[in-house]
Amino acid sequence: MQHPLSPINPKTFNQTMKIQDPTQSRVCNEIELLRSELPLQGTRIIELGCGRADKTRAIAATGLPAAIVALEVDQRQHQKNLAREALPQVEFVLGGAEAIPYADASFDFVLMFKSLHHVPREQMADALSEIRRVLRPGGTAWISEPVYAGDFNDIMRIFHDEQDVREAAFAAVRQAVASGQFALRKQLFFNVRNYFSDFDEFDRRMIQVTHTDHRLSAGTYARVRDRFESFMTPAGATFYTPQRVDLLAK
Repeated sequence: MQHPLSPINPKTFNQTMKIQDPTQSRVCNEIELLRSELPLQGTRIIELGCGRADKTRAIAATGLPAAIVALEVDQRQHQKNLAREALPQVEFVLGGAEAIPYADASFDFVLMFKSLHHVPREQMADALSEIRRVLRPGGTAWISEPVYAGDFNDIMRIFHDEQDVREAAFAAVRQAVASGQFALRKQLFFNVRNYFSDFDEFDRRMIQVTHTDHRLSAGTYARVRDRFESFMTPAGATFYTPQRVDLLAK
């Protein structure tokens, strides 16, 4: 397929790639941003590390892609995804990004929403190689990662500090561009709105997750609750969390 975006010269990656943009204040929905950047009509897509598959379902609901494969490495979450209402163009598959169970050049787009940093760091390079392998010529990888900054991050790092793994994920992407494995099309920086009605919802969505076994001591749990509740209002707690997308072309 012919992609409408022009790649950036890989030789300039040191000047063009950055891990964050503190000046960026735009707030947007990532799926709407993706739709504005990628021509999804009639395409075949694979999402790696789909989690609860909320974004998978949002993309499917547009009716644009011909087919979506949603890959999830966590068996418990995979079973939950299978138990939900099926979507005709979506296939849920158990597997990890470092060993994608599909043939070469199978997909127009590969999507990773906040999941590259969950890949074991010694396998991040393998995951990027696999992404390139399954992309069709001219295809694009959408690598979305949370930026290590902001009030919400300050709460999360009390019990789950991801600075090292997020930096490792960015380093892996930079290396993949530097080596010529991918060309950098562009980077996108923006903020997403993250709303919680109360601490119980935060606990359910952020602490009681299937992909990580968070075992908090009573003291740590209390610190997290106190920090979270310092942002509570009568209408709940709203955070604007910074994000980065690296658009990589095969």
